[in-house]
Amino acid sequence: MKTANGFQIIEMFEQFSPKQYAMEGDPIGLHVGQLNKPVTKVMIALDVLEEVVDEAIECGVELIIAHHPLIYRPLKKIDTTVAGGRIIEKLIKHDITVYAAHTNLDVAKGGVNDLLADALQLQDTEVLIPTHEIALKKLVVYVPKADEQKIREALGKAGAGAVGNYSYCSFSGEGTGRFLPGEGSEPAIGSLGKLEAVAEVRVETIFPENIEKKVLSAMIKAHPYEEVAYDIYKLENKGESLGLGKIGVLAEEMSLEQFSEHVKQTLDVDKVRVVGDLHSPIKKVAVLGGDGNKYFTTAKFKGADVYVTGDMYYHTAHDAMMIGLNIVDPGHNVEKVMKKGVARILKEMCHERNFDVEFIPSEINTDPFRFI
Repeated sequence: MKTANGFQIIEMFEQFSPKQYAMEGDPIGLHVGQLNKPVTKVMIALDVLEEVVDEAIECGVELIIAHHPLIYRPLKKIDTTVAGGRIIEKLIKHDITVYAAHTNLDVAKGGVNDLLADALQLQDTEVLIPTHEIALKKLVVYVPKADEQKIREALGKAGAGAVGNYSYCSFSGEGTGRFLPGEGSEPAIGSLGKLEAVAEVRVETIFPENIEKKVLSAMIKAHPYEEVAYDIYKLENKGESLGLGKIGVLAEEMSLEQFSEHVKQTLDVDKVRVVGDLHSPIKKVAVLGGDGNKYFTTAKFKGADVYVTGDMYYHTAHDAMMIGLNIVDPGHNVEKVMKKGVARILKEMCHERNFDVEFIPSEINTDPFRFI
């Protein structure tokens, strides 16, 4: 097993949740500390409260990856007599780095909204509010015929060749490759100074641009040649849409009252606020983690029977009633689903790279609200 540093952990994380997915002005990225240090234990947290920092200290954590940014606005002072200042003081004293991924984690495939939709057991989901489209690229690589299968398998395992519900899609065409090994080369086939002709196969496949590094790394690792000949083309084909929220359908229709209980159970909350007739039939569901007040009309326009989101305003609830949209508000804190989800994803990524890093979800309940 290899030791990773903070830069390597965040580089992996940003492959999954790139910064460019974030909304304009969102204060994401490094908040406190440094990444140029070994990291053996990472905590995934929803919020960075003082209790969470104390938990990280007790667990021997070197890096906290949080969904909600610690510093939303520029600091004018760090007063260590109050909680906000003590948080920063403790982080620095114990050399704990804090990195925030907010709306980029909302948008990311497998991020907050996908995790919420999965928890609610929604089927046939699509993006509620598209914000990004992942461009598609074509890779063409030339390989000796004997290594064709090895290359196609490596590319497919890396995620290339996914078309709809199909994977490992590729095309092959045979031809002759020619090359002259020069001084200092160590050819896998042929000899220095002698023009070589080799029976080769042209392998073509496509991939989404966000996994380009992973695909190229897998290709080069599997290829027998010292210098790999390949081309990359940007395609006009429509790529996968990403954005805020998800909309999908339940396996079976239920009443709004039954669905409200379903939300409580699947999202692990004691109470929910409900807008609408409890006998209303619910089949199509829109969900958006955090504060989704701005998007309730989009949910209605896309045919949702109910909109699951947090922080619903009083007058917005009236507006939803007037257009016939049911609302279930389980609170902002249901985004806690990201703690175990992100920990699982990063654990798998580290396993692929043979990094010896432990990922732990914070166990602290950071919901400020209690129902009495």
